[in-house]
Amino acid sequence: MILFFAGIIAGLIVLVWSADRFVNGSVATARNLGMSPMMIGLTIVAFGTSAPEMIVSGTAALADSSSLAVGNALGSNIANIALVLGITALVSPIPLKAMVLKREFPVLVAATLAVTVLFLDNHLGVWDGIIMIVILAISMYFLTRNNLDAPELAEEVAEVPETSTPKAIFQLTISLALLLASSKLLVWGASGVARDLSVSELIIGLTIVAIGTSLPELAASVASALKGHHDIALGNIIGSNLFNLLAVLPIPALLNPVTLGREVLLRDYSIMLGLTIFLAASAYLMMKKGYLGRALGGFLLVAYAAYLALLYVSLGV
Repeated sequence: MILFFAGIIAGLIVLVWSADRFVNGSVATARNLGMSPMMIGLTIVAFGTSAPEMIVSGTAALADSSSLAVGNALGSNIANIALVLGITALVSPIPLKAMVLKREFPVLVAATLAVTVLFLDNHLGVWDGIIMIVILAISMYFLTRNNLDAPELAEEVAEVPETSTPKAIFQLTISLALLLASSKLLVWGASGVARDLSVSELIIGLTIVAIGTSLPELAASVASALKGHHDIALGNIIGSNLFNLLAVLPIPALLNPVTLGREVLLRDYSIMLGLTIFLAASAYLMMKKGYLGRALGGFLLVAYAAYLALLYVSLGV
C-alpha cells in the first residue's frame, strides 16, 4: 500500500512538472516556426494544459482501467469548477469578460448537454468517441472564427521564455517522455490503491487522480490571482473543461470501450452538468456586477466538499 501511494505522489509531482515543461517546449517550438500567438494559445496551450489528463486517460485505457480514465475526466471538470475556481474566487474576485459570456460559456454548456446523450446507455464506445471529437471540432470552429483579437492569449504565450529551436525540441521530447512515464506510474499506484482498499477505480479517478491532474490549473489560477492578472482564469477553466470533455473522454472510448455503472450518469455526470450550468447562470446574473465574488467561491468549495462526502457515503464505509 505504501508503495502504491508513493507511486501516486511521485507520479503526480513528475506529471505536473513535466506538463509545464511540455507546454513551454511546444510553445517555443511553434513560435520559432512562425505560428501566431493567437493560434498557439488556442491550440498548443489549450491542449497542453490538458496533457496530464489526456496522457493519464490513454495510459489507463491501455492498462484496462477505462473507468479510472472516465473518472479522471469527469472528476477534473468537477474539481476545476468547484475547487479551482472556488479557491481562486476566495483569493480574489474573478473578473467577467463579455467574450467569455457570449462565446465560451454557450459552447461549454451546449457541448456538455450534447455529451449527456452519449451517457444515457451507460456505455462509451468507439462511435461515442468519434462523436465527441466531432463536437470538439465544431466547438473549436465557433471559438476561433471570430477570435481575431485576443490580447490575453498573446500575453499568455509571451510569458513563455524565448528558447532556441534545438533546445525547445529537446525540452519537448524529454517532457513528453516524463509525461508518459509518470502517467504510467500514477495509474499503477491508483489501480493498486483501488485494489487494496476494495474501492472502484472510478472513485480513485474521480478523487485522487482528478485533483492531482487539476493541480496545474489550481496553481496557475491562484498565482495569477495573487499577481492581479487573473482576468483570464475563468476562460482557462472553461477551455480546460471543454478539452477534458471532448478530447480526454474520447480516449478510453476509442482505445478501450467501457460499460459504466448507472451512478456515473446519475451522480458524477449530473453533478458536473449541474455545476457547469450553475456557474454559467451565476456569471450571467453577475454580469452587471462585473465579477464572481468570494461568496460564490465559498459556495463552490462547500459544494465540492459535499460531493466528496457523497462519494464517501457511496462507498458504504
